[in-house]
Parts: sequence; structure tokens; C-alpha cells
Amino acid sequence: MRISRSRGAVSGLLLMVLGAWGALIPFIGPYFNVSMGTDQTWDWTTGRLWLSVIPGAVAFVGGFLLFSSAHRAKAGFGAWMATAAGIWFVIGTTISMLWNHGVSQAGNALGSTNERVLTVLVSYDGLGVVITGLGAFALGRLAVRSVRDVELAREDQLARDRADGTGRFERTPATSPSGREVPARDREVERTTPGATDDRTAVVPPREERTAVGEPVQQRTTPVAPPAPAQPHRSGGLMGRLRRN
Repeated sequence: MRISRSRGAVSGLLLMVLGAWGALIPFIGPYFNVSMGTDQTWDWTTGRLWLSVIPGAVAFVGGFLLFSSAHRAKAGFGAWMATAAGIWFVIGTTISMLWNHGVSQAGNALGSTNERVLTVLVSYDGLGVVITGLGAFALGRLAVRSVRDVELAREDQLARDRADGTGRFERTPATSPSGREVPARDREVERTTPGATDDRTAVVPPREERTAVGEPVQQRTTPVAPPAPAQPHRSGGLMGRLRRN
């Protein structure tokens, strides 16, 4: 189902920023005393690939899909991608001990106690929690069907009906008598017969009055009185009476 692009715009944008941060922080972190495993900038290792670059790229792509998509399924897939990437940021360093002889493949955090705590939070654990929360929030919003979603679905249905030739018409005009436009959701839309023209008007046949038993009422006609016979013209005066005599 089509959704409004603004539904996941903010969450998608934030996920893109956090995904890019997670992928780049191991390489640029030493510039501000955030170092994991080594304090050398732009030092490429396999651990950084699996634990930072890949999940960061997945979160970025998921955020982009959520940000740009107007389709519910596609945006939901992007939210799931970001959520999975956030979970991997949290558990990836621990899981990597299974194939790295009991030592985290990301390496140990360097610096003072406060710097080590900050490094772990902004590079893996804290970052993963924030990404997971945003992905779950986006999924929750996508699961809700709003009034705007219903309007978009109705518009899509109208477009499909016009394309396959079934046709539709709107009984309610697009503008009210006062000149104000009537919202699309307040218009009564009905389907016409296949192949009918979309003339936007409904021809309603006159209803036939019926009696109580359901029989048609015969048309009543008012009898017209015949015209009165013409009266003979009578001439007045004495000469007229003499002629009659």
C-alpha cells in the first residue's frame, strides 16, 4: 500500500546519519581520542569491516529506503534492515570472540576510563541501541493505517479503474455551491458498468410510484369537458324582431 513520504522521512534521515557514523568512527575516532584496538587513523582491519563498516552500510541503506520510499512494504524492509544492523552493533563485538580465540575482533578500547567508556558507547553498544530504537519506532509507525493512507489507496484504485476501462464517476461535485472545494474523502464515488464513459455525472432514472401491494400506479388523466355549442347571433333592435316575425 502506498504511504505518505513523510511517514518515515525523519527516522530514515537519522538512520542514514547514524549508519555513516558507525561505519566511519573506527577510522576517524582517533582524531578525538575515540580509539578501539589501535590509535592509528584510517587503519583497515578485518574486525572493523565486519563489526563497523558492514552494519553501518546496512543501517545507511535501510535508512535511505525508509527515507525515500512511498510504499509500505519497501519502507518496512528498510526499517528491518536498520534494526538488524543496530542489533549487530550491540552483540557483534561479543559474537566475534567465538571466531577470534576468545578476544573481541574489534580490539580493546584505548585511553583513560572515561575515554574507554565513551569509545564503547559511541562506536558499538550505545550506537546500536539508538539505531535499533529508531528502526523499531519506524516499524511501529508503518504498522498504523492513517486517514491519509486510506485516501492514497482510494486514489490508486481510481487510477487503476481508469486504466483498465471500468470507469468511475463521482456523484458529489468537486466544489460546493459556495465555491469551496470538497475534500476527496467526502465525495461519494460509485462504479459504473464496464466500458462506460467517465463523464463525472450520474444519470438516475425516474422512480416509478408503486402502490402498497407493489403494483405500478396508473397514470391519472383529468377529463376535459367538451366545448359549449356556439350560440346563434341575434341582432338587436326593432328591425331584427320584424325580420324574425
